[in-house]
Parts: sequence; structure tokens; C-alpha cells
Amino acid sequence: MEEIRSLSNGYIAAVLVIVFITGFQYLQARRHDIKVPAVGCSGFFSSYVAAFRWISHAKAILEEGYVKHKHGIFKVSQPDRWQVIITGPKLIEEVRRAPSNKLSLKAGLDESLAMGYTMGQELIDNSYHVAIIRTQLTRNLSSVFPQVRNEIVHSFQDLIPLTDDWVGYPAVETFMTIVARTSNRIFVGLPTCRDPDYIKLNIEYTVQVFKAATLIGLTPSFLRPIVGRLLSPARSGVRRGLKHLRPIIEERLRKYEEYGLNYPDKPNDMLTWMMDEAEGNERGVEILCLRMLSVNMTALHTSSMSLAQAMFHLASKPQYIEPMRVEVERVIQEDGWTKEAMTKMRKVDSFLKETQRVNGLSFLSTLRLAVDDYTFSDGTFIPKGTLMSVASAATHNDPELYENANEFQGFRFADLREDGVGDVKHQMVSTSPEYLPFGHGSYACPGRFFAANELKAMMAHIVLNYDVKMEPDGVRPQDIHFTLHCAPNLTAKILFRKRQQ
Repeated sequence: MEEIRSLSNGYIAAVLVIVFITGFQYLQARRHDIKVPAVGCSGFFSSYVAAFRWISHAKAILEEGYVKHKHGIFKVSQPDRWQVIITGPKLIEEVRRAPSNKLSLKAGLDESLAMGYTMGQELIDNSYHVAIIRTQLTRNLSSVFPQVRNEIVHSFQDLIPLTDDWVGYPAVETFMTIVARTSNRIFVGLPTCRDPDYIKLNIEYTVQVFKAATLIGLTPSFLRPIVGRLLSPARSGVRRGLKHLRPIIEERLRKYEEYGLNYPDKPNDMLTWMMDEAEGNERGVEILCLRMLSVNMTALHTSSMSLAQAMFHLASKPQYIEPMRVEVERVIQEDGWTKEAMTKMRKVDSFLKETQRVNGLSFLSTLRLAVDDYTFSDGTFIPKGTLMSVASAATHNDPELYENANEFQGFRFADLREDGVGDVKHQMVSTSPEYLPFGHGSYACPGRFFAANELKAMMAHIVLNYDVKMEPDGVRPQDIHFTLHCAPNLTAKILFRKRQQ
């Protein structure tokens, strides 16, 4: 009984600490009010309740705000701040065009992910790896595609071997490993991309960053340096990563020293592209390892979750399998397994794009932090320090923008491309004020071209080689909603067998 009483006292103490911290954050965040309509609350103290409601009802709150303030601006209450939400094409375009010394994506990411603590201040001060993703990775898509294809084949052979009987696999876990292997074939090459411990490290690091960012975000600002250092996964991640990457990096540095920039048999991968650009301290083994962890974090999370969401649709809606098979077989017969072939798979592209429209990974996109006071064309004043985003999920569900917006129509965008009008606009990688999973404009996700080709190659491989169905048959598992995030069911299984026809 004494142990139970002691345990109860511990829970009570923990609850009191949480209430104190969130209460402190709440009062601090609302010292400077933002003069736009609030959704989900009406008064100063009621917004405190709304901040906790946000945790489980963010999507409903955002949809309510979108309907009430369409083409306008509103704010929602969160435990640590007010967040401003932008709606409508005109204002979204204003966010896109706003200079970074007014509305900053980089500062917004630092604020929301606590990047200085979770991923390292060095990556904030110098983010040259982002430019490499945007340029070098995109430019080399054709030349590295054979390696992508090869790793997809090997990954599926190892993780989902062909059998005549139905076998169930946990979708998210399996696809995360396949995406990690395939991506790292282009990031660091063989054999490291197949090393189980290296793959496990990158998967675990991704999860740790998001967990740490959430907890640090709930911590009062004066405590963040302490809590941030305690929770940061960066140092432990680098220590584990160096076991795998130090020999590779040091060998490449030796060849740079001996032969110069273009040494014999120089690998064509992300690590090489970063080392080519790195100068001074940026050539250090530790900082290069930290950058590779960061690149992996972005690639693994978005691509694996998107693939799982798409496969839940495919496995629960088998009517889409045959039309995609026909398309993939025709295209591969004409162009082989090439990057060019991926551009011709309109049905596959549409299926993935529709998945992101209906089951995007976030209810918000196009994140910005006001690093200076800013006034929109409608007169709305946004004070310095305000975090803002676009209501992407509500936009994607707008019946004025999409016919039968609440229905999943896998070939929606392929049908829109039939007559060739707006062909580019309806591709998966294209952004617009109406389609926002990747953000919009020059700051849209720099790796989306690689991700789209990787995902299309995986979907094409699946429909050519497997039959799939859900367990239980025909039932798509419900998504998990937590604050602004939408994730596929983490434990649901998909049944695979060797293609029977």
C-alpha cells in the first residue's frame, strides 16, 4: 500500500510540474497578443483549455477556422504560443513571395523543431547540405536511378520475399527499413546502406528528434538550454554514426589529399557531394556525420510514412492494382527501369499525389516565423516572433478546389492530365496554393524530386511483383492524429504474396 501511495504521489507531482510549466508557457506566450480572430476559444483563460484540445482535435479546429475565415487569417491556441494560420490563394502567394528577412522558413524550423538542440547549432549556422539536395541530388537523378532500382529489388527480396501464400508484414516498420536502405544507397553507398545497425540508427534518430523537439517546445525558454542539452539526440547519434562513417570519410579525405578533387573511382553520392562543398571545419568527420543524420531524418520520415499511407489505400482498394500494372508494364517495356520511365507513370504518380492530398503528414504546411513585423495586403499586422503556417489539410478538403474532396480518387490527377492541359501542374512534385504537402514556392521541399522518383519506383515494383490486401481484408486502418501531425497506423499489417496473374 505504501508503494502505491508513493507512486500516486509521484504521478501527482509530475502532473503539477506539467501544469506549472504549461501554465508558465501559456502566460509568457500571451503577453503580446496577435490581433486576429481566434478559433476554438473565446477568452484569455478559455484559450488555455483550447491549447490542450489542440493535442487531439487540431484537424477539426483548423477546418472550423478555414470555413469561418476562408481567404483570411486566424489564430489557434497551443500550449506554448498562439499560431497564426493563413488561408486562400492570395495570402498563400504573399507568404511565398515574402522575403526571408521578414518571414523565415529556416527560423520557423528552428523554432518548431528546436533544431539548435535536437540537430545541432552547426546545421542552423550553415545549411549548405540543403542546397546540395536541391541541386546535386536532383541533377543526378538519372545517373543514380540504376542504384535506386537495384537497392529496391534487393530490399524487397530481403524483407518481403516472394511466396505463394499470404504473409503479413508491419507496414510502417517494413517500409521504413526499405526506404532507409534505398535512400542510403545514394547517400553513402554499399555496403553501409545495408548495415542493420546503421539503418537502425537512422530510424531511431528520426524518432528521437521529433520526441525531443516536442518536449523542448513545452519547456519555458529560460530552461531550454538545460533541457535541450539533456534531451538532444545529436551527440549520441554522432557517436553511433561514427562507427560506420568515420572509416569511409577518412578514406575519402585521404584520397582528396593524395589525388585532388577528382580522384580515381570517386563515388557519386550525397556524402561525396557534401565533402566537395565543405570547407575548413565543415570537413570534420563529426560534422559530416551529423549532416548525414539530418539528411536521413528528413528522407526517412516523409518517404516511409507516405509509402505506408499509399499502400494502405492500395491494399484496401484492389481495383487500382490492375490499371497501374498495365501502365507500369507498358512504360517499362518502352523505356526500361529509368528515371525517364518514372515520368511517364501517370497513374502511379496520381495515386501517390492523391494519397498526400487525403493523408498528408501534417495538417499545416509552408511554415514561417516572422523575424520582423509584417503586414499582409488585407491589413493584418503580424508582430515579430509570430509562428505561422498555411492550413494545408483544410485546403485539400475544400470542395471548391477538389470535386468530391472527401473521397479518395486514386487517378484524380491522371484524369486531369488526359488532355495534356496543365500537365505539369498535376504532377506529384508540383506545388501550388491548392496543393501544399511539400510547401510552396522556392522554399518547397528540396528533396521532393528524389522522393517522388523513389516512391514511384517502389510502387511500380510492388504492383508488378505482388498481390496485396489488408488484414482484415478491405479495411483501411485509421490514421493517428496528434496535434498537427497525421501518421499512418504504426502496427497495421499488409498481406503480400507473389503475383498470381
